[in-house]
Amino acid sequence: MTTKQRAYLKSLAMTMEPVAQIGKSSLTEEGLKGIEEALEARELIKIAVLKNCLDDPREIGEAAAEHLRAEVVQVIGRRIVLYRQAREKEKRKIVLPR
Repeated sequence: MTTKQRAYLKSLAMTMEPVAQIGKSSLTEEGLKGIEEALEARELIKIAVLKNCLDDPREIGEAAAEHLRAEVVQVIGRRIVLYRQAREKEKRKIVLPR
């Protein structure tokens, strides 16, 4: 992903509300399944890491991205933004600049 594409995705994520929350049990299979469904439906999602989660948000984002074959767009504080392009061209909602 180029810096221009990353900047574009960051600008889209600014107005988004988190669609998933990660609590004290950190990343679970159920949580990853929910995140995967949200990625499939939206391509770009924001995740909130709650204060009772003791794990580092950056590590959580990288682990989730690796497991889901997504990319970490940014981690700011306790917010993670993930992007995964839809597999089918018809379902793509976000067109990245080149």
